[in-house]
Amino acid sequence: MSHNVNTPVQLYRYLLRCIRQLPNSVQGHYQHHVRQQYRSHCDETDPERIKQIINKSIEDSDWLLKKYKKK
Repeated sequence: MSHNVNTPVQLYRYLLRCIRQLPNSVQGHYQHHVRQQYRSHCDETDPERIKQIINKSIEDSDWLLKKYKKK
C-alpha cells in the first residue's frame, strides 16, 4: 500500500482520515489517541526519528484497519 506521508502534519491528517473508516463506536477513542500522540511528539526535530514515527504509525493504522474489516 502506497502512502504519501512525509511530514508529521501529513501523518496526522492521514491518521484522522483512516479513523473515519472505523466503526463509529471506536472513532472517538482513536481520534483522542492520535491527537495525544501528535502533541507529545510535535517537538521532535530528529529527521530519522520522525521517519520512524511515521512508518510505525502507518504500520499500526494498517493493522488496525485490517482488524476492524475482519469483523
